[in-house]
Amino acid sequence: MSDPTEANGTAGSAEAAGPAESDGGTGGRRVRVVLVDDHRMFRTGVQAEIGQTEQTGVEVVGEAADVDQAVTVITATRPEVVLLDVHLPGGGGVEVLRRCAPLMADAEQPVRFLALSVSDAAEDVIGVIRGGARGYVTKTITGTDLVDSVFRVQEGDAVFSPRLAGFVLDAFASTDAPPVDEDLDRLTQREREVLRLIARGYAYKEIAKQLFISVKTVESHVSAVLRKLQLSNRHELTRWATARRLV
Repeated sequence: MSDPTEANGTAGSAEAAGPAESDGGTGGRRVRVVLVDDHRMFRTGVQAEIGQTEQTGVEVVGEAADVDQAVTVITATRPEVVLLDVHLPGGGGVEVLRRCAPLMADAEQPVRFLALSVSDAAEDVIGVIRGGARGYVTKTITGTDLVDSVFRVQEGDAVFSPRLAGFVLDAFASTDAPPVDEDLDRLTQREREVLRLIARGYAYKEIAKQLFISVKTVESHVSAVLRKLQLSNRHELTRWATARRLV
């Protein structure tokens, strides 16, 4: 997994290509970006989609897969924009934002965050925006729109996928906005998926088939969820999920 050394290697490979013959339609704009997501294949896909610097103006200078790696790489590379997944091992995107607060507040060279997540849940959107992120887009976004969003965030704009903007407007216009659920944020995205299916009464074999994983992997996820939430069995888990309207 990437560390600051790998991040520097990424930057070096972009520089090694030499000056571009043209700006590829970017107007000479450049932005340095760190990718934070716990799925390596997704990071690779984003890198391939937006990281062709001569065409997009985006230079990916580092990657990270969990909270600790993210803070280390972001501190070492000081990117202009961080593409941040919401659900990460080690405390989630909110924890990355909390630990990088001094970098966001730097008047000379602020690090800005754009959440990029598969989740479109209101509590996730509101949580990271309250944590200091400048925007939130879902992983259905096109590469072209993602590049545009990165540059807009670099310039200080707030950027949201269309329907998510309503969550933020409602939250900050209301005193009863849903709070950040710290217990739920401990779970990875896959653990949340398993949690919801368990709470809906699915058997382990059914969950395995739906998520294209093995039954043993389902059992491991369930054990991790029970441990993190300090619950004893699937019945308590179901009550827990129902109380939070996750079913």
